[in-house]
Amino acid sequence: MLVVFVDEVSERLIYTLDFIFRDRKIEYQITNDPIFYNKLEGFKFNYSNRVFESGVQIRPSDVIFSEEIKEYQIVNSLFFKIECLSFDGVVDPIASVFYLISRYEEYVVLKRDSHDRFQAKNSIQFKYGWLKYCICDRWCEDLISFMEEEYQKPLSSFKFQTTIIPTFDIDNVRAYEWKEGIRTWVAILKDRISKNVESLELRSKVLNKEQNDPYDTFDYIIDLSERGFDVKLFWLVGDFAKYDRNISVNDKRHRTLIKKMSLQSTVGIHPSYKSNLSGYYLEREIDRIEDVIGEKPTISRQHYLKLSLPQSYRQLIHYGITDDYTMGYADEVGFRAGTARSFYFFDLQKNHITNLLVHSFAYMDRTLKDYLTLSKGEVFQLVEELFREVNAYGGEYICLWHNESIGNALGWDGWNEVLEYTLNFKHEIH
Repeated sequence: MLVVFVDEVSERLIYTLDFIFRDRKIEYQITNDPIFYNKLEGFKFNYSNRVFESGVQIRPSDVIFSEEIKEYQIVNSLFFKIECLSFDGVVDPIASVFYLISRYEEYVVLKRDSHDRFQAKNSIQFKYGWLKYCICDRWCEDLISFMEEEYQKPLSSFKFQTTIIPTFDIDNVRAYEWKEGIRTWVAILKDRISKNVESLELRSKVLNKEQNDPYDTFDYIIDLSERGFDVKLFWLVGDFAKYDRNISVNDKRHRTLIKKMSLQSTVGIHPSYKSNLSGYYLEREIDRIEDVIGEKPTISRQHYLKLSLPQSYRQLIHYGITDDYTMGYADEVGFRAGTARSFYFFDLQKNHITNLLVHSFAYMDRTLKDYLTLSKGEVFQLVEELFREVNAYGGEYICLWHNESIGNALGWDGWNEVLEYTLNFKHEIH
């Protein structure tokens, strides 16, 4: 049993110590009784500015014990064997973990892109080159190693399992089929104006039943489920709009497809662009999914990765979502919260641990192709690097794909090879 001394107990403290110790099967007890603490023998950890005759000590910043959200002067500083964060001159690995998994910086850094998204380039991990690392888990291991070296005996040998989870955002179930009337004619006109010969020819073949629609990759996705992967599908069923362009959920063919896929994989909600801060639209879309598959969806990922904290998560919680898979960036790969392990969302404004489980993805298909414009060789190297990091510290190696990006057409030729390369790492999990 590890005994932790603090001057006061806070929700932030319990949340962070659970992530560091309890999740690793390290039993701990918190006390603010100095007499009790001083008499104890064994593993003792003094997380305060008091001085005791025995026990490992780290002098804390006020990040964990404050109830406010405020800006700190943050730099990188060496704690034990690796660098963590220093807050107003105080090096604090525990506060460093909390800062990232609570997404503290997203409350104080106000810069956003054109879609109102917090960008990777404005994150502390990007600044110090930590985005590709499960840096919170590295800090946890460094802290535990520090204690073990001080006491000259092991504190924990627990290792987290690694799982590979392919996920798909279903923004548009068909490229050409099922799109009657003005949508088809407008699309043809755009292709002619832009001289998109590939699209014009492919459309003609699909509509003449000479070739399958390139976005109809659902048999392949079913095959992934049959291979034993826990496939997650996030389905866009919002009303047609500028950024929400799927086939109407009232189309019987579309409904049949959703139902079919729900029997093979887990189908969740892909809240429309305009629903991000609108409970009215979110509730309607959840009801639509429930009406099709016969049960209320409990998993979600925001369309366009639009995530506004804490409002987006509060809204998901209100409407019964238990697991969210939005935690990642469009502009960079890596670990937005510094971990590949799922964790509960901490509402920083309320200083409250919620029951919404957050799952981070390591990379998105469009990030590799459109944002980073990597060569195939660079892509293979990068997805392997990310897997090695997850496998070293445990957690979920989640990749974000779209049904259209594995169709080998319209700019995505051969990209399913990247997905297969990712999935083949299952043979290397230890």
